[in-house]
Amino acid sequence: MTSPFAFVSGALDRAAHLRSDAGPTGDVHARTLVFWRGKLLTADGGSPLWVPLDHPALKDAVEPPVFLGLRPAGPAFASELTLWSPPEDATTIGEFTDRSQQIHPAWPEARLVELRAMMPELDALDGECAAVGRALLGWHASHRFCARCGQPSQPDTAGWVRKCPQCGAQHFPRTDPVVIMAITHGDRLLLGRGTTWPDRMYSLLAGFVEPGETIESAVRREVREESHIQVGAVRYVTCQPWPFPMSLMFGCQGEALSREITVDPMELADARWLSRSEVQSMLAGTHPDIAPSRPGTIANALITAWAENRLDDADSWRN
Repeated sequence: MTSPFAFVSGALDRAAHLRSDAGPTGDVHARTLVFWRGKLLTADGGSPLWVPLDHPALKDAVEPPVFLGLRPAGPAFASELTLWSPPEDATTIGEFTDRSQQIHPAWPEARLVELRAMMPELDALDGECAAVGRALLGWHASHRFCARCGQPSQPDTAGWVRKCPQCGAQHFPRTDPVVIMAITHGDRLLLGRGTTWPDRMYSLLAGFVEPGETIESAVRREVREESHIQVGAVRYVTCQPWPFPMSLMFGCQGEALSREITVDPMELADARWLSRSEVQSMLAGTHPDIAPSRPGTIANALITAWAENRLDDADSWRN
């Protein structure tokens, strides 16, 4: 079944039994995805460029490539060009909407592209590899020092562990649980706009699950904090890996107990109830105030399913 959003898992054989040492780096069919500041090296057609592990440009990678798993074509890795800097201005890197593309001299016909911009074009296997690679490399970049003793740590187990040579501590990749929720009240859907988002961009409310909290409680708390709306019944619908930097999005539906909104300005710039016809016009790109949601995201999938009255029949569209 084709999933309505990107980065779903299951197409990649993660081959955990091959994670000892550096992984199958000696395989002549081994290839690596190349990242720079989270952006992915892509071919002209927009598909990821798979590069041999012995490519000279990979000297700009501070640490060894991380082993992702096995593709039909051979072992898959991911590498970060930590030491490389583009000659052109790169001040938009890391902004909410980064449409800039960089060219590395080793691959003049390729482009380094923000992964969010590629979501609709990625097939299941490339999408999963890109998500795993970006998340793992992001985790390594932010965990170079031991949390126990503060000394530099080293990648181990083909990139799935970091070990501290000083105190022997082992550190494992983290995944942050996030709830994203279609909050409904009769024939209305709640949408909000973040304080740093581009104009006309609205989406479902979302937030991180706190320690000692269930998914359902997180949905109710986040909606209450951001809009002061009380939520009653909550149900889980589906989920999406979200490698920005290393989250798992739990898509839920919640029933609001009222419609009165009081926006927390620290959390949201605006929030509003939309009718089904208004949501349909938003998705079609004809709404006067709200832009269409981004294809490939769990938010877009949940919003579309609700607009088409299919949210209660999730087995017909989710992964």
